[in-house]
Amino acid sequence: MAIVILSRDKCGLSTCTTRYLVAMAAADLLLITTDVILWRVCYYYFPESFLDITYVCSLILVLSRAARNCSVWFTVAFSFDRTVAICCQKLKVKFCNAKVAGIVLATTCILLCLRNVPFCFTYEPVRIVNNVPLFCRQKSIYYTDLRWVVFDWFDTIISPLLPFISILLLNALTVTYILVASRIRKGLKGQRKSEERRDPEIESRRKSIILLFTISGSFILLWLATVVDFFYYTFTGVNPNLYVGGSYVFWHVGVMLANFSCCTNTFIYVVTQSRFREQFKKLLKYPVTTITQFIDTLKK
Repeated sequence: MAIVILSRDKCGLSTCTTRYLVAMAAADLLLITTDVILWRVCYYYFPESFLDITYVCSLILVLSRAARNCSVWFTVAFSFDRTVAICCQKLKVKFCNAKVAGIVLATTCILLCLRNVPFCFTYEPVRIVNNVPLFCRQKSIYYTDLRWVVFDWFDTIISPLLPFISILLLNALTVTYILVASRIRKGLKGQRKSEERRDPEIESRRKSIILLFTISGSFILLWLATVVDFFYYTFTGVNPNLYVGGSYVFWHVGVMLANFSCCTNTFIYVVTQSRFREQFKKLLKYPVTTITQFIDTLKK
């Protein structure tokens, strides 16, 4: 629904911003389709279907990883675009436009997809039935072989450690700029704390700060379990495939929260827009309105 509403370009957003938000929503949708529907739902409710063939499920897992990475890095790209738009007025015209947004999104998507190709070689079948390999799990060598260990470190740095640091720094820079600009604006207007009148510009900037802190805070909290689990199995040498009890639960909770993180940013960005909420209400009312108009037409 977010993709449909944003694509109609009636939310009062710039074409550049709309492209980033549509890309984020598309990556989130792909993640839900691959990781939640094709992998988890089908695994539990349609066991031993063609989706459980090792080659198919490994492809699904790789696509899921790529979608998760794209969702995270599209958020970073959007945060960078907003930082430039707010803090660097001279560069705004040059970089904050639809053409640059399209190039950034396409390049990011291609690079992240290529980066996840090696994961195709990290999975092995759980069992073989009638010469057909079924299900897939990561090979034990992935956690012991030096080359794969280095690759795992690289993978974790790329997502979520580097995005986390990038979002934190970009948002900190934006918040600092907004606070300084607001302080200068108050000084020029001669406002005092005792005055009750409100400045719309100051209120808008205050909402921007709240939004940025919400994005950063949710990203940190929802990826925290995954990062902790990474350091746990790296320094203890425990194979996650052998997790039992609390470790197993913690691992899957981390995966769940990481997936949830990829679906919150688009929601936070668009729901805070009043025009988006108006278009959302119209979209919900559209089927009822259409049916009502059709019935009225028949009566006439």
